[in-house]
Amino acid sequence: MKSVYFDNAATTPMRDEVIHAVSEVMKSNFGNPSSSHSFGRSSKALVEKSRKSIANFLNVSAGEIIFTSGGTEADNLVLNSVVRDLKMAHIITSKIEHHAVLHTVEALKNNYGVAVSYVNITTKGDIDYKHLEALLKTEDKTLVSLMHINNEIGTILDIKRVASLCQANNAWFHSDAVQSVGHYKMDLQDIQVDFLAASAHKFHGPKGVGFTFIRKNSGLKPLIVGGEQERGLRAGTESIHNIVGMEVAMKSAYDNLENEMLYITTLKHYFIDELKKAIPDVIYNGYSDSSEKSTYTLVNVCLPIPPDKSAMLLFQLDLKGIACSKGSACQSGSSQKSHVLAEILNANDLQKPSIRFSFSVFNTKQEIDYVVAVLKAFIE
Repeated sequence: MKSVYFDNAATTPMRDEVIHAVSEVMKSNFGNPSSSHSFGRSSKALVEKSRKSIANFLNVSAGEIIFTSGGTEADNLVLNSVVRDLKMAHIITSKIEHHAVLHTVEALKNNYGVAVSYVNITTKGDIDYKHLEALLKTEDKTLVSLMHINNEIGTILDIKRVASLCQANNAWFHSDAVQSVGHYKMDLQDIQVDFLAASAHKFHGPKGVGFTFIRKNSGLKPLIVGGEQERGLRAGTESIHNIVGMEVAMKSAYDNLENEMLYITTLKHYFIDELKKAIPDVIYNGYSDSSEKSTYTLVNVCLPIPPDKSAMLLFQLDLKGIACSKGSACQSGSSQKSHVLAEILNANDLQKPSIRFSFSVFNTKQEIDYVVAVLKAFIE
């Protein structure tokens, strides 16, 4: 049986150089970074070197990078803290955000009475920028939280435009950039976002580590208390090997960005073309058949399969050794349909199976040929 991994939006395999770096740190740098002796100082130096390196890729200062356990914690840190510490009274978001944002915003609404507004979404999964501008016309202290790249359909937010709208209306701007950091160049001096979340395992780094960018002088206080780590914003002994692994993964991503982006884009369009030939009635959800308006790393397709047969599709693909998903990996095992697709598809198309296929530099055209053949045979 072949084995094809097309679920890179859920997580990516670690690069060899990342595995090597993580292993070396685990063997040689076990000291607590908060300890004052040589073992601790050695570990602290590695953490700060990684912080500076990651900051340089985003063109920010090292002090604005706070290490977390991943994107979900990074989102929670910002959203909870801005309400508690900055007295944010109004949050503008969308109904197609990751649940790390949606569920947190809902909790803030229930627990603190924060007003929540949802910007309108087009049938392609883009936000209505005019509606956003209208929502920003308020006297309330406001935070906008919109993801840079949607994790299910890949639609790309005009993040610079949103940042400019927020600045013009004295609002704060947070963006979940989990699907874009490591895949796109981001200059945060040019893009005036106030807070940004990232996760290492989305760009071939280790799981269990990420970071949040918090622009200096934000006024935020810690969400997790008990120590003075991470500039006092995130207590807990730093995961040195994971942090170094994230830095190595980020360096590899940006050192090879242009070549790998071209290669993966070629794979994406080959998949689109071959699938359309094999299954002419296939629908590409959102802008996912584009590499300008949707990320080059994924395609989300609605397949012409009746509901009674579609329930077995993912199971049958798995039996054939094909890994893909119907939406966010964080919803795996849930009987609920995708909240993202529910916002953009009509009732008829929602009854058909929609599958997300996401690619990396480790995939090949031969794998695409195999997947397309399996899908065609299932439908026939």
